[in-house]
Amino acid sequence: MTRSISTAAIIGFFMATMATMALADAPATRPAVTMGGKAITLAGDPPTVGDTAPAFTAVGVDMKPFTFTPGDGTVWIIASVPSVDTSVCSTETRRFNQEAAGLAGVRVLTISMDLPFAQRRWCAAEGIEHLTTVSDYKDREFSAKWGLRIQENGLLARAVYVIDGAGKIVHRQIVAELSHEPDYAAAIAAAKR
Repeated sequence: MTRSISTAAIIGFFMATMATMALADAPATRPAVTMGGKAITLAGDPPTVGDTAPAFTAVGVDMKPFTFTPGDGTVWIIASVPSVDTSVCSTETRRFNQEAAGLAGVRVLTISMDLPFAQRRWCAAEGIEHLTTVSDYKDREFSAKWGLRIQENGLLARAVYVIDGAGKIVHRQIVAELSHEPDYAAAIAAAKR
């Protein structure tokens, strides 16, 4: 008995094989992220739990360089946001500011692509006093080393990392939908460990 294989079956098999190979080659650390339900692409591979947190330099609201050097004994919460001038980012940054007031020995950093002038204005208007806000607009070193730049618009993805005093990442949440807030409780719990 002779079996014939249709051209459609061969093409279907080929397409399925190629899709499987593409998935196998995709970095395991690059999460799926959406913006308004539409898939967006992160331009890099974000570090994961257990990795040493990458050092970076950004620009403070005073226009001076701010250098993050992990492993100096300080516990950090780093919140990456698209823009402090959006409602979800604004809510998130205000919430972390409130939480930071009660976190002894923990520093909280919010980073975005906003210009330092806009960050300074926003922080003054919102009464932000317990966290540090920095901008990655100039050299984009954070977005490159942490893999959080959105290819489609150049902004940062919404993510929260906790780095222990030895410089190791102990918590990572890259929020799957940019319009959603992060899990504050999980980040705070990780920072208190």
